[in-house]
Amino acid sequence: MQGKKKENECLGTSRGGTTTKIHALTDGLGRCIKFTLTPGQVHDNTQLEILLKGEKCENILADKAYDSNSIRNYIESMGSVPVIPGKKNRIEKINYDKHIYKERHLVENFFQFIKRFRRIGTRYEKHAQNFMGMLTISCVLQWSIF
Repeated sequence: MQGKKKENECLGTSRGGTTTKIHALTDGLGRCIKFTLTPGQVHDNTQLEILLKGEKCENILADKAYDSNSIRNYIESMGSVPVIPGKKNRIEKINYDKHIYKERHLVENFFQFIKRFRRIGTRYEKHAQNFMGMLTISCVLQWSIF
């Protein structure tokens, strides 16, 4: 009998309790292209390079969690324009296209769509591999609807 392996669960503790974060890359219509899972305590910006690897985009829209000079430099090195608002505590103010940033609601719509599936919203699957399978099914359903 083997002991429990926590690394297969992708669960972690954050302010809201035991959680898993879903990091997603969506296209211009809000359909998921790639996603990764991390435990709840892992910061969002750790997954950016993994998600953007091999992608060609005109603009990269992200929320304030992705506001750092290294991320902006990485996005610009890809030939894309970072559309990321600056954090409140940022010393130098960041200019970004607010009209393009309004399209980021499509990413939030994607998360609302997948969390309508109870298995995903409440995380019934214990192992990350099974949870990612359910996420993949919901993404396929989203592609078939939109």
